[in-house]
Amino acid sequence: MSDKIHGHEVMEMMISSGKLYTRDSLRADIIGRFGEAARFYTCSAEGMTADELISFLEARGKFLDAEGGFKTDREKMCDD
Repeated sequence: MSDKIHGHEVMEMMISSGKLYTRDSLRADIIGRFGEAARFYTCSAEGMTADELISFLEARGKFLDAEGGFKTDREKMCDD
C-alpha cells in the first residue's frame, strides 16, 4: 500500500466500518489498515502521522460527536 494516503481514505474507512471511534481506536484502525510508516495528506497539509491527521481532522470539524465516541460522514469531506 502507498506510504502517502489522502485523509479522505481514512474518512472512507471510518464510514464503511460503521463504528464509533475514540482517538485511540481510530489510531489503531489507521495503523492496522495503512501501517505505522504511512503518512497522510489533505488539500492543505502533508506528511502527517496518524496522530497528526486525527488532530487535523478534529480541528476542522470533520468528526461528529456521538454517545461513546465520534464518527464522520461523507458530507464532511471537501471536494478535492
